[in-house]
Amino acid sequence: MRLSRVTLLLAPLSVLAATQPLYESYKETAGRIIAAALADEDGYAKLSYLCDRIGNRLSGSEALNQAIQWAAAQMKRDGLENVATPAVKVPHWARGREEAELLKPVRHRLTMLGLGGSVGTPPEGITAEVVPVKNFEALTTLGRDKVAGKIVLFNVAYEGYGRTVGYRSSGASRAARLGAVAMLLRSVGSLALQNPHTGALDYSATDPQIPAAAITLEDATLIQRLADSGEPVTVHLYMEAHMLPEADSANVMGEIPGREKPEEIVVMGGHIDSWDVGAGAQDDGSGIMAALEAAAIIKKLGLQPRRTLRVVFWTNEENGLAGGRAYRAMVGEQVRNHVAAIEMDGGAEKPVGFGVSGHGATLERVKEISRLLEPLGAATVREGGGGADISPLMRDGVPGLGLFTAGVHYFDWHHSPADTVDKIDPQDFRLNIGALAVMSYVLADMPDRLAAE
Repeated sequence: MRLSRVTLLLAPLSVLAATQPLYESYKETAGRIIAAALADEDGYAKLSYLCDRIGNRLSGSEALNQAIQWAAAQMKRDGLENVATPAVKVPHWARGREEAELLKPVRHRLTMLGLGGSVGTPPEGITAEVVPVKNFEALTTLGRDKVAGKIVLFNVAYEGYGRTVGYRSSGASRAARLGAVAMLLRSVGSLALQNPHTGALDYSATDPQIPAAAITLEDATLIQRLADSGEPVTVHLYMEAHMLPEADSANVMGEIPGREKPEEIVVMGGHIDSWDVGAGAQDDGSGIMAALEAAAIIKKLGLQPRRTLRVVFWTNEENGLAGGRAYRAMVGEQVRNHVAAIEMDGGAEKPVGFGVSGHGATLERVKEISRLLEPLGAATVREGGGGADISPLMRDGVPGLGLFTAGVHYFDWHHSPADTVDKIDPQDFRLNIGALAVMSYVLADMPDRLAAE
């Protein structure tokens, strides 16, 4: 049926907008958002305050509680509405004093970090011979006769985080199954420079729990060379690590309420907790501060999307994911009103684009929006995205998006004492702010919503 000129003139603007390509509809607005992001200085200042004045924020720590209160106050200062800190119970692991030393055939202080969730050693520590292995298959080949009573060192070459992190997760239990008394791990990271990386381990329900710690590449390869020379290698390990009762914590959330469909929500954020070393700048101070500043810029420009744009700082991503689960439980049946969930948890190097959990029409729609990110160099869209905190939402069909970056150095600093704010390039950070701001605003404002997956 052909529409007359009069009919077109009388058609609601929302209908016309729905038929107009998103790129044309939002090109001018996206340009304003990007210009504001590239000129922004407030976001980096907030990130610096979080990292330099509050610092590392492990679940259960007083620093995390301080960060939560500061973040809620900052959301209010930035003009977000309905600011709240919904309570979440989180695991509380304490590192305590720890040290490791190579005793034989030479004496050498090892640079180490206990793995998150590890048990401690006896009060006198553990002194035992070290058996280095390069993978799980080599451990199995050794068998109980050559492993029992010893410390297993997984001297595993870094082949990317996803391929290597399994040794951190399950290495202690695999070694304990064969009678090992402790586990050492060559740090899961892409750079040496005597910088150890911590991270959570997962004890199995059926194997003994043994102390587990990461050591540096330099120390791991030293032990390997000494063992290869044929002499027994002995290490003393001391760790006070222990679990405490669950602690009180909270998520932090604030909103720009939607002007037409406030019940429909685009949620965006990252995790406010960090490991207890470094300052959690890349992981994930940059994610939460970029999300907050993206919303602040939208607010400053006087933009109010059709749907509600909600910023959430989830708690306890690093060693429990309690915040993500609590948020999903809090929204209950209203999860069906979540149009999209966006997470930034890959650091703040130069943004490349978004990974999308959806496919088909959802993927194509995000690709259309991403054309607006070409001035930022962040227009790439790929299948597979989201993040750990939004995974409970994604399991119930909410399309998930994850901002991904060039990632050249992220795993050099990840979970280490080097994760400090000086590693954040201010211009790259602004590019990330711009990408989040444009993507979240258009998803919240476009006439139609993304289809649930």
